[in-house]
Amino acid sequence: MSHVFPRHTKSAPPRAQRGDGPYLIDADGKRYLDGSGGAAVSCLGHSDPDVIAAIKAQVDTLPFAHTGFFTSAPAEALADRLIAHAPDGIERVYFVSGGSEAMEAALKLARQYFLEIGQPERHRFIARRQSYHGNTLGALATGGNAWRRAPFAPMLIETSHIAPCYEYRDRAAGETREDYGRRVADELEAEILRVGPEQVIGFVAEPVVGATAGAVPPVPGYFKRIREICDRYGILLILDEVMCGMGRTGTLFACEQDGVRPDIVTIAKGLGAGYQPIGAMLCSQTIYAAVAAGSGLFQHGHTYMGHPTACAAADTVVHKLTDGGLTDRAARMGETLAAALEGAFGRHPHVGDIRGRGMFRGLEIVADRETKAPFPPERAVHRDIKRACFDAGLICYPMGGTIDGRNGDHVLLAPPFILDEAQIDELVGKLDTALAEVLGT
Repeated sequence: MSHVFPRHTKSAPPRAQRGDGPYLIDADGKRYLDGSGGAAVSCLGHSDPDVIAAIKAQVDTLPFAHTGFFTSAPAEALADRLIAHAPDGIERVYFVSGGSEAMEAALKLARQYFLEIGQPERHRFIARRQSYHGNTLGALATGGNAWRRAPFAPMLIETSHIAPCYEYRDRAAGETREDYGRRVADELEAEILRVGPEQVIGFVAEPVVGATAGAVPPVPGYFKRIREICDRYGILLILDEVMCGMGRTGTLFACEQDGVRPDIVTIAKGLGAGYQPIGAMLCSQTIYAAVAAGSGLFQHGHTYMGHPTACAAADTVVHKLTDGGLTDRAARMGETLAAALEGAFGRHPHVGDIRGRGMFRGLEIVADRETKAPFPPERAVHRDIKRACFDAGLICYPMGGTIDGRNGDHVLLAPPFILDEAQIDELVGKLDTALAEVLGT
């Protein structure tokens, strides 16, 4: 009998034994192509020798030093490397152990920034429906995923949620993409005015929405309009790149493709590529300077922040993503993946939309392609697709509640950047087999 508390108490997952490039192998020897990188984590696959060597070398030298007493060479090197490639104005890096921690740090720093500059009345965040920002209470509050929030609603901080930028479902007939983007972006200004600009800390959003909606990118101009509104009312733009960042969409930071400058940006998942648990919150020099000139102390912290071994692993990962060319490869192979998905499912009667950027792609599953009607949520199509894919030797990331937290299904794909064309064909072929089994076509 296992004493591990699993994610789901009514199923017993197989035991992962080892990794081999983009494959995971269980204790029975079955190979699974990791078509989702776990949860968009394993961008380098599961057996990268350079990252493994960096971890071993760091453990031999200095496995851990608490940041209450020391900094470390790996943390300094990783921070330098990230800032060299970060959006304009981002100058400081705060290391944590994962995405939820990074978002929690971002929310608390944003609040403290306004305390430092003498605006303590600012205490509210605005975010979007159908977003996901993590499972700690602050991150869960800003997230707009209804079923995740519901059990803990009485414990969550007050947050407003506006419409997502969800072109497939919400752009009106005859409306240009740019006009649609401005219309939904302007909901932010309306909500700021409704609650009072003097009360709002910031706006929180994923540049490309991940698990909750299935790789939904913004339309052109959307985030530039969001930035204008934030600047008009003096609120912070906080971008959550935990899932879509670190090369996943074809640029190191996802927001590069929208030409927008955040005040705070969070990363994790692909930062450590699964080799070590690590995340980071990056902020502007303006925010850092306010804390440095004021109290001097960010009232936050975790035991394992700035962990030298995790930073050593991540520094090697980021080196491979940048100087090693793997982010460029993600952009290139992402187009190959997109073309393969369009070829296989572009006319599929139950695939309504194929979307995404780079190696971050989503398929929205529908009961009727013409009307976009979803399957009944009770059917749980996403669960059947996940099982059928797994049986076929493919790991993918289906979810339900795509439209409103209850209705809709999608499949998220976020494979390692090292995939070759034959492995892309294998991914698409196994997904086709699973969809045929579940949907009958």
